[in-house]
Amino acid sequence: MKKQFILFCLALIAAAPICFGQASPSKSGRFATKEAAITDSEKSAWEAYKNKQADAFKKYLATDYCGVYADGLKNVDKEVADMEKTELRDYSFADMKVVFPSANVAVTTYKATIQSSSGGQDTSGTYNVASVWITTGGKWLVIFHTDAKSQ
Repeated sequence: MKKQFILFCLALIAAAPICFGQASPSKSGRFATKEAAITDSEKSAWEAYKNKQADAFKKYLATDYCGVYADGLKNVDKEVADMEKTELRDYSFADMKVVFPSANVAVTTYKATIQSSSGGQDTSGTYNVASVWITTGGKWLVIFHTDAKSQ
C-alpha cells in the first residue's frame, strides 16, 4: 500500500507540469518574480540542509509538511532529524521548471545531482525531484517534497 501511495504521488507530481503548464502566464513581470522567488527558496533550503542549519531549514517548511522518499514518509521533525545523519557534500540542479496551478501554489520539478551519504551509506547520484510550495502569510513554504533516484 505504501509503495502504491508513493507511486501515486510521483505520478501526480510528474503530471502537474503538463496539467498546469497551459494555464501559466508568460514569463514576464509578476510571474518571473514569483518563479525567481521559488527557485531561490528551493536552492536556499538545500544550502541550509547541506550546512546542517536546522532552524534556517525549518523556515522553508510548512508546519504540515510531508516528504515522500523510498525509505518512508517524513514530517518536519523527521526531516530535520535525518539531516543530522546526512552528509550532503555537493549538489547541482538541472532542468528546473516552476508551474503555478494557482496564485498561491507552485510546483517545482528538476534533476539534482548530489554527492552524499546517509547513515554511512553512499546516496550519491542523480535524482528526479519535485516540491510543492504554498504561500502562507505572504511567504512561500514547502508543503510537499519528493525525490527518486534516476536509473
